[in-house]
Amino acid sequence: MDQAGRVAEIVAPTLDAMGYDLVRVRLEGSRNVTLQIMADRKDEAAMTVDDCAAISREVSALLDVEDPVEGAYSLEVSSPGIDRPLVTPGDFERFAGFDAKLETRTVIDGRKRFRGKLAGVDGGRIRLRTDAGDVDLDFEDIRTAKLLLTDELIEAASRANM
Repeated sequence: MDQAGRVAEIVAPTLDAMGYDLVRVRLEGSRNVTLQIMADRKDEAAMTVDDCAAISREVSALLDVEDPVEGAYSLEVSSPGIDRPLVTPGDFERFAGFDAKLETRTVIDGRKRFRGKLAGVDGGRIRLRTDAGDVDLDFEDIRTAKLLLTDELIEAASRANM
C-alpha cells in the first residue's frame, strides 16, 4: 500500500466518527511535500473553515502517532468544492444529472477523455451521456473524474446550502 493509501486507512475511521466522509488523500511534491486531505460533511452541508480546522487538529494528532509519511510534510485539509472530484461509485450516483469530465486508464472507442452528463451507475459501470452518444465506463478503469462548473451545479449547490 502506498503512503496516501496508508494515510486514508488511518484517518477515515476518525473522520467518520466526526461526521465527515474522506473524499481523497493526495501526497504532492518531492522537496516540499504536501499531504492533502479532502473531506465532506456527511449531512451534505457546506464545509466551513471550522470544519477543516477540527479535522486538521484530529488528523495531525493521529499522524504524529502513526507516522505513515516519510520525512517532513505540510498538512492541508480542504473541502471538495463545487466542482469536486468523483472518487466512489456513490459520487457518480449522487451527482447524476450533472456534467462531468472523466479520463480512463485505457483507450475506449479511440479516446481516454470523456465529457458529458452523468447518468448514474449500473452494475459497476458509470453511465455518461455525451454528444457522441451514451457511454458506459467500468468504474475500475476511471483514472480521474470531476464535476464541471456549470450554472446548474452552482444553482443546486446554492439551494443545498440555504
